[in-house]
Amino acid sequence: MRFTFKHGVHPAGYKDISKDHSLEEFPTPSSVSIPLSQHIGAPAASVVAVGDEVRVGTLIGKAASFVSANVYSSVSGKVTAIGKKRTAIGSYCDHIVIENDGRYEEVFLPEISDTDAAAIKSRVAEAGIVGMGGATFPTHVKLSPRTPVDVLIINAAECEPYITCDYRLCLEHPEEIFSGVRYMMTALGVSVAYIGVEDNKPDAVAALSAVAPEDIKVISLRTKYPQGAEKQLIYSITRRVVPEGKLPSDVGCVVDNVHTAFSIYEAVKLNKPSYRRAMTVSGAECERPGNFWVRNGVTYADIAAYVGVKDTTVKVISGGPMMGFAQADLLPSTGKGTSSLLFLGDDEVSDGDKPISACINCASCASHCPMRLMPMFIERAVEDEDALKAKKLHALSCLECGCCAFVCPAGRPLVQSMRRAKKLIKEKGV
Repeated sequence: MRFTFKHGVHPAGYKDISKDHSLEEFPTPSSVSIPLSQHIGAPAASVVAVGDEVRVGTLIGKAASFVSANVYSSVSGKVTAIGKKRTAIGSYCDHIVIENDGRYEEVFLPEISDTDAAAIKSRVAEAGIVGMGGATFPTHVKLSPRTPVDVLIINAAECEPYITCDYRLCLEHPEEIFSGVRYMMTALGVSVAYIGVEDNKPDAVAALSAVAPEDIKVISLRTKYPQGAEKQLIYSITRRVVPEGKLPSDVGCVVDNVHTAFSIYEAVKLNKPSYRRAMTVSGAECERPGNFWVRNGVTYADIAAYVGVKDTTVKVISGGPMMGFAQADLLPSTGKGTSSLLFLGDDEVSDGDKPISACINCASCASHCPMRLMPMFIERAVEDEDALKAKKLHALSCLECGCCAFVCPAGRPLVQSMRRAKKLIKEKGV
């Protein structure tokens, strides 16, 4: 059980499709549509108007509260529209449309002379950095835990199938990653840090280990999904257990993504705000898969046009296949949390000849749940609209990782049931 956790699943990786493709600059289209909600918390408030001229790094959305994040222009040009548009998760928020003039004139953040804890946290907030693994929690909030911590854990597990952008970052920018980790350690006041990488990426482990300082340990984790989930990663490395309803900081830990560490390096050392990210575009129906530096606001349609998508595509997923969101169309735009875009064919999606049937009481969902829940009982509570029972069954602890649905022989939509349970508990005020 060394460097792993209990339960979980072993989905096929499909990482060979893109893992050998180095990060390359994605050609930005003639206009971008940048969402003002690219993070957990309050959407940023627009600080530009139609007709304004902006440059790369111009502040266009200001954080509306402590749990919020600044938004910056990813291109230079003119603001042509501001309005509501659907995001990849199906919600609506204001987007700022900017006509790209192709010059990419830059205006970055002012240089900081000091790199003490307060200055680093201030710069992280100013740069609009969020959790780049997909959760998009504002990083300056994580660097200001309400209880003292003694361990920083950097998540480079990248346990979702297909996604390889963090893997490429580890291979191509290990020194920059460690520089970002050092800034995070200073901000938190900790002297111990770990970087966890799954053992199916031995070259990434080697690349990081070759330049790792003595006080930052590179840990080779057992390959298993969801190894990158916060509570599972903490247990795998430290054997600390985060109680229900508590935060990692309550057991002395802060967990953040390896891409976030790289972004902090860019913000502190190079004065770059967060306006682009590394992203994987993959799937059997993608004619030119790869890993790209993609600026915020590029539509999924623009990505599909560049990489070439076959007519036989049956599903498009934003994020990974286990926790990502299937797309009804290609209208949404990329943001800080867009780790991947997948174009999948018949052989890659759920088996069409496995119809949904009644639960057969096999308990596979319970025996694989990394949070040790009983999804089959929670689903029944939801069907009965019994919010109290769902709460007693700890539905709020669900990670929505998809392990239950992945192993269910009856094809039950268990993840949707978990989400409905959380909504039901909230609506009934249990």
